[in-house]
Amino acid sequence: PSPAIGLFASMAAVLLGGVRASRLLFQRLLWDVVRSPIGFFERTPVGNLLNRFSKETDTVDVDIPDKLRSLLMYAFGLLEVSLVVAVTTPLPLWPSCHCFSSTLGFRWLATNVELLGNGLVFAAAMGAVLSKARLSAGLVGFSVSAALQVTQTLQWVVRNWTDLENSIVSVERMQDYAWTPKEAPWRLPTCSPQPPWPHGGQIEFRDFGLRYRPELPLAVQGVSFKIHAGEKVGIVGRTGAGKSSLACGLLRLQEAAEGGIWIDGVPIAHVGLHTLRSRITIIPQDPILFPGSLRMNLDLLEEHSDEAIWAALQTVQLKALVASLPGQLQYKCADRGQDLSVGQKQLLCLARALLRKTQVLILDEATAAVDPGTELQMQAALGSWFAQCTVLLIAHRLRSVMDCARVLVMDKGQVAESGSPAQLLAQKGLFYRLAQESGLV
Repeated sequence: PSPAIGLFASMAAVLLGGVRASRLLFQRLLWDVVRSPIGFFERTPVGNLLNRFSKETDTVDVDIPDKLRSLLMYAFGLLEVSLVVAVTTPLPLWPSCHCFSSTLGFRWLATNVELLGNGLVFAAAMGAVLSKARLSAGLVGFSVSAALQVTQTLQWVVRNWTDLENSIVSVERMQDYAWTPKEAPWRLPTCSPQPPWPHGGQIEFRDFGLRYRPELPLAVQGVSFKIHAGEKVGIVGRTGAGKSSLACGLLRLQEAAEGGIWIDGVPIAHVGLHTLRSRITIIPQDPILFPGSLRMNLDLLEEHSDEAIWAALQTVQLKALVASLPGQLQYKCADRGQDLSVGQKQLLCLARALLRKTQVLILDEATAAVDPGTELQMQAALGSWFAQCTVLLIAHRLRSVMDCARVLVMDKGQVAESGSPAQLLAQKGLFYRLAQESGLV
């Protein structure tokens, strides 16, 4: 019973230790990935991430504990044989130890393992012959029969050792992302503005500059302007002018290279990322829906009632569509919402934004991929629900910003013009030329 209990205890220790190690490695890998900035996901192929979370994790879960268990089992078996031979016929102990060290030094698996095993059998037999005067026939037979197992046992030890050495590379790969740059702290309890921050939604850029990688030039530089609480501001410019970079800086998807941004007098660099991003709503150009129910997509944290969700859908004029779907709010979206049109997905994203009721709303080219009718629906919803909110409307179509109180025209990473649409058209500057190209004048 004792050997069986010992074997069971050793196997349980290895397997439980493997489960614990695998869980800790996976948790650290997941944390390292989710805390990485957005630039990390732009540079890292999706296949590499899938490989870390699938193949490498499977190797750590299954292969390494199994190979470690086999290695320990055969290693202790080899130690047992060596002790038997050493106790019964002590003469071959030193030659066999020297032969074993030579084998490990050269690591010629086939030849040296066979040589070592046969050498140990020969040494055990010769020791038995030389010590026949004080050894019984039973001890000699036991020593030689034990030595005959060395060759096979040693082969399995070396094989499991090399397999384990190859598999342990998966652990190194799972720890690769531990050294990549991480985002700022998620929460800062020492400096965390309490609700109702932001109470007004005043935004101020002060000599703001941003670059996407350390080796690249500034994408935005020397930007200084103030957006009053509740003001609706349009941001326009040619491709690469720095429009979306302002939104990245406001959400701290990229940290400021110079200057800073203040919301209601609080520098956003002193606010935890969770606090900051939970108080700002953004509707991106590409609408994103996750696999799951429509209700989950609209209210992921289950903070709102069904009545509030239906009211938001009615505002964006999607109530009739959702009511006609099987299951209505429990309707399961296909992968990325491919069973819905781009306009419908964009309106669902807008309904999601309506439910959040934040003081700051960013529309980053949100109407670029929708038809004019859907754009009018979005404008109407914005006018009714976000009348008291600060709205930053980043647009490629100038028609989208013509009803804004103020328009900022970006050019080469700087604010080239600022004023109401009528004032900018009267100046006949860059905004006027963009309006001419769009056919507005």
